[in-house]
Amino acid sequence: MADLKYYDVILKPIITEKSMNSMGEKKYTFKVHPEATKNQIKEAVEKMFSGTKVEKVNTMNLDGKSRRRGNTVGKTAKTKKAIVQLTEDSAEIEIFSGL
Repeated sequence: MADLKYYDVILKPIITEKSMNSMGEKKYTFKVHPEATKNQIKEAVEKMFSGTKVEKVNTMNLDGKSRRRGNTVGKTAKTKKAIVQLTEDSAEIEIFSGL
């Protein structure tokens, strides 16, 4: 397993209509490092965003899609997605507040 620091775990937030609707329930969606564990994701969110407390983390491994360019066939990279549920008394994550 890779030696990941907390700032290497979360790659970027995922902004979709479905993820925006779930923010009312304090659920936030992030693209994370493929080798990150749930405990590492929880630690990274709590350290990067002050005042947040994570209740639970759900993760999904997404396989790469097949792509063609002419006669050449390849695959895009595998990714991992995490849905982070915050506690009721937790602070909101600021990067999502202006959307």
